[in-house]
Amino acid sequence: MAIITISRQIAALGDEVAAQVATKLDYKFFGKEKIEQRIVELGFPKEKLEKYDERKPSFFASLASDRDEYLDYLQTAILEASSDNNCVLIGRGAFAILEPLPNLMAFRLIADDEIRLNRIKNEFSFDDKQAKQRIVESDTNRQGFHKSFFNIDNKDKRLFHAVLNTGWLDIETASDMIVQAVKSYVTPQKEKDGIKKVREMLVAQDLVNKLVFNYKININFLRAEVDEYSVKLFGVADSNSVVEKTLALASKELPDYKVESAISVVQDFKAARPQ
Repeated sequence: MAIITISRQIAALGDEVAAQVATKLDYKFFGKEKIEQRIVELGFPKEKLEKYDERKPSFFASLASDRDEYLDYLQTAILEASSDNNCVLIGRGAFAILEPLPNLMAFRLIADDEIRLNRIKNEFSFDDKQAKQRIVESDTNRQGFHKSFFNIDNKDKRLFHAVLNTGWLDIETASDMIVQAVKSYVTPQKEKDGIKKVREMLVAQDLVNKLVFNYKININFLRAEVDEYSVKLFGVADSNSVVEKTLALASKELPDYKVESAISVVQDFKAARPQ
């Protein structure tokens, strides 16, 4: 019926509410472990995950080709998880990746700092200083993660269908509110259109992965958009010959699709991906 994403502050009961929603709707639940496992299975080194996974990349990590590789695999993992519909995904910018889907419902869970402080102190036996440090570190990393990978502010309420305060709402009440909202908002037509759209997004992401990882195409910010049987490629290249090669390879991979270019050519532009 729907795809549900949960964005959350640390100690705002996001994981607990998300799991409860999945249980009540009999949806698949994709938490941290499942998404990380799939990213590694796709080919991203496990030892490098901690540099990027819901973290603000360091200056040098943000410039490394690993950053773009992580994003490609993250988007693939999120889209794959969503391809069967009826799922709950938590964190990792899923709401931003899946924003085009008409059957998406995105929620954010928050709580007052004092409530989060007490929850962390009770869970980890921290003192005030340790708990405050954990909150600041987590909030900074999550905000930096969304800014670095999606150029958005994860605190912007306009990005979500609803923001729930678990300082006021317990797990049962918050999960019931999400379940009722989903049942009211997602119609059969939205579900049908969403299933079609996520399949198109998967075709686009699979093409990008093949061009980048199999053919080593050297185009920065390469992405694809699929609409029916039309594909449009975007990015920045340093020559027309690279664009022509990319279009030829894309047509080879998707022979039934019309392939178009919206790739910008900037002379002397050096793409960051290794040849």
